[in-house]
Amino acid sequence: MEQGIISQILAMLVAAIIFIALFRRVGLPVVLAYLMTGIIAGPNGINWFSNDDIHLMGELGIALLMFSLGLEFSIPRLWAMRKMVFGLGFGQMLLTSIVIAAVLLNFGFEGLPALMIGLILALSSTAIVLKLFNELGSINQPHGERGVSVLLFQDVAVVPLLILLPLVGGQGPSLSLTEIALQVFSGVFAIVLLVTVGRWLLPKFFDEVARAKTNELFVLATLAVALITGAITHSIGLSMALGAFVAGLLLGESQYKSQLEADIRPFRDLLMGVFFISIGMLLNFEVVIAHYGVILSLLLVFTLVKAIVLSGLVYSYDKELGVAVTTGVSLAQIGEFSFVLLALAADVNLLSGQWSNILVMVGVLSMAMTPWMVKAAPKLGQKFSSRKIKQQQYQPNEDIKNHVVLCGFGRVGQSIGRFLHAEGIEFVAIDSDPVRAKEALMAGEPVLFGDPTNRALLRMAGIKRANMLVVCFKDKKGALALVQMVKAQNPDLKVLVRTTDDQQLKQIQQAGVDLVVPEYLEGSLMMVSQVLHQLGVPIGKILKRLEQERRDHYQNLHNFYSGDKSDITKDFLHGVHVLADSYLVGRPINQLDFNQFNIQLDSIKRDGHSLPLDASFELQEHDIVLLAGKARHIERAEAYIHNG
Repeated sequence: MEQGIISQILAMLVAAIIFIALFRRVGLPVVLAYLMTGIIAGPNGINWFSNDDIHLMGELGIALLMFSLGLEFSIPRLWAMRKMVFGLGFGQMLLTSIVIAAVLLNFGFEGLPALMIGLILALSSTAIVLKLFNELGSINQPHGERGVSVLLFQDVAVVPLLILLPLVGGQGPSLSLTEIALQVFSGVFAIVLLVTVGRWLLPKFFDEVARAKTNELFVLATLAVALITGAITHSIGLSMALGAFVAGLLLGESQYKSQLEADIRPFRDLLMGVFFISIGMLLNFEVVIAHYGVILSLLLVFTLVKAIVLSGLVYSYDKELGVAVTTGVSLAQIGEFSFVLLALAADVNLLSGQWSNILVMVGVLSMAMTPWMVKAAPKLGQKFSSRKIKQQQYQPNEDIKNHVVLCGFGRVGQSIGRFLHAEGIEFVAIDSDPVRAKEALMAGEPVLFGDPTNRALLRMAGIKRANMLVVCFKDKKGALALVQMVKAQNPDLKVLVRTTDDQQLKQIQQAGVDLVVPEYLEGSLMMVSQVLHQLGVPIGKILKRLEQERRDHYQNLHNFYSGDKSDITKDFLHGVHVLADSYLVGRPINQLDFNQFNIQLDSIKRDGHSLPLDASFELQEHDIVLLAGKARHIERAEAYIHNG
């Protein structure tokens, strides 16, 4: 029986991989691939899992989705955008829900349930829209800022909806406003109490977890906290998802936030996928086929309602019709949190199974339309825009040669460009930020808009005739691919690459780069030079030492002691005190086989001085062995020193 379950899970994973690959190939969101996997695996497909399994997967997915939201929630960001967030966001939720509720009343819904479903369907897809905004460079444009503001308010609105749905579903439409207010107050009081206690208790708990220096323990502790807080909120009549959100919120404000995000990130997308698979399992195609007319009608009506309402609100905000239309069309879909709340509404009997399937299918179709809508929205908005700005475009001279090609025109690229201008050296820049490229073009800068790794743009920039290529962006993989591409076209081209550190220094150099400039390490060297200069060390000696450090690949700028906020997934330095009964006392250094632990022996100190390490060197009591590597590897090496 266990083998059967394992084979079913494996089959589901294979199906998910195939659907994700196919859907991404045609430009559809990954969410739809998970939904399709759930349709295949559910009781209306091959029926790999029982209804209890579906419910369990759904609960786990909802809780982890809300935990992820809590971990990423930013109160300062919300406050900085408060006027647009609470103005546009609240107005969009209120007006859209009222209009949708009026539509649902014609389908037999009662007043309060119709309004609650209207609020659920008023939500848009934060995950898909933000991803597309980033890809299209729309985040910093007017419609991007207004869209992000609305999405922020919607994410916050999920929390009170999680409180209200069980109350409305459990007691029915006859629930009085006083009773609702009392229940909401009780829920808010419980959450405040939970947050207050959690802020006092969680730091102490995670201090103990941190002392163990084990990545796995952090992940387990995080899941335990999420489940415990979920159980607490469930016990007082609220949802587990709300408890998970509170847990994420508490952990997101702790000093361990960065480490927790790094540890959980590999699991987050997969665990969110579990929920969407469970939603797909609930789809009943018999109901869908029987009501396809209703589904298509609601899809059209809901999309138009959301687009028109939000466009009207944005227009009233800044009187620019083009921006209003672009924003409204971009956010006209139904969001992933709508699925969370629709599942909860079905659980509390606010929705029948038939209507749950109909509305989920409407959401699925609207998500499938989202990539096309977001990409088409700016063109549509431009037709309505009162600011008909002529698109400028820089066209490099075909005779230009021995120039510099700057890939990336941010702060670093612009700084280099100013010095090149001062020296009378020609350059062509390529930048993927549409706002920055437009501003630079208006100022007369030689900038091409687009992806710096695009072959056509590189040819347009005259890469075959250029004297030097400077990679100014931080993406190491993109830089490596770019270098390999341009070296194939112009083997004699000088190439300089900017990186944050030197983690891939050798790999980039092997691709044919003439010079790699790691910002953090070069910044450290500049500080070192100033310190030595202020202490009276001759400038010639300082320059010689800095040059030697560069030739040694920054050897003395690696392996540092960790701190409270250090990322324990990276290499750091740790000292191990040798005791009288340690296994390696009296043994020659050639027996210190630390390679088996994937760490390096940095040095050995005795009486505060580093000792020269030759083959005959033997460890003594009170020696300090400095090891460099990851936390889990150093922990095993320390056990080896003491116990063998």
